[in-house]
Amino acid sequence: MNIQEYIESGILEEYALGVLSEAERAEVERVVREHPEVSRELQQILNGLDAYAEAHAVTPPEGMRERVLQGWQQAIRNTAGQEILIQTADAPVATPLMTASVTPMQPVPAAPEQQGAVVRQMPAAQEAPSRLKWLIAASVALLLLSGLGNYLLYSRLQETEANLEVAQTAQSRYAATQQAALNERDQQLAVLRNADFRAVELKGTPKSPEALARVYYNPKTKAVYVDVRNLPAPPSGKQYQLWALDNGKPVDAGMLATTTAAGDSIQQMKDIDSAQAFAMTVEDAGGVASPTMSTLTVIGNL
Repeated sequence: MNIQEYIESGILEEYALGVLSEAERAEVERVVREHPEVSRELQQILNGLDAYAEAHAVTPPEGMRERVLQGWQQAIRNTAGQEILIQTADAPVATPLMTASVTPMQPVPAAPEQQGAVVRQMPAAQEAPSRLKWLIAASVALLLLSGLGNYLLYSRLQETEANLEVAQTAQSRYAATQQAALNERDQQLAVLRNADFRAVELKGTPKSPEALARVYYNPKTKAVYVDVRNLPAPPSGKQYQLWALDNGKPVDAGMLATTTAAGDSIQQMKDIDSAQAFAMTVEDAGGVASPTMSTLTVIGNL
């Protein structure tokens, strides 16, 4: 048995409304006992009917109970002379109760506040189950639409929050980058304005006559900065390395970053205790222990 198809067939609603035959009701009860999911679905349908009945319950007008009782009392008085047929063991015997004649029961007069009210005809009994099934189906459809709308709204909210988080992260990174750039510019400006720094012009060798760079060296703090004006792009896998010449002996002063070699920034290099000249060579990425003189690009004396 396909449980989902059985649930969607509508037989559980018909069972709840009491429109099934005894055999059909017995079959539904058997399936409910054997399948917990069907039992839960039936319980939900019954709960829905109870909720619908409570929501549409109508409170009777004030004084209705007294008017009904008065009507019944009048009917009893009018039928006081009617004969009642008493069934005995042998044969029925008509026994008169009173001698009053029978008069038809008069309608109960409406209360003053009820006069002029519109009387609406109740729908036929056979139409009630069909209308109730339609109302239940409409309620379920509205519930599903509401759930779908809530899901779409929640998904859109989640997407908006995710996009906002990404935007905030990007903004934070951009702000951090800008702050770092400002700090670097401030540092470079401080170097350029500091009288303790000595500028060393590094000019191109015959191999690269157009090459030009500048080194800022502070003998007091030992700090070294490089400002590239024009350097040929190094081959793939190669990198510029700065050397300090101390009494003719080359001392590694660090590797130039790609942005520095392109002239986009001033880079702080390794501290140098003592130097009389600076030079740059093209070396393998990461640097070497001693310069390759055949790749000497720029050189300059203090």
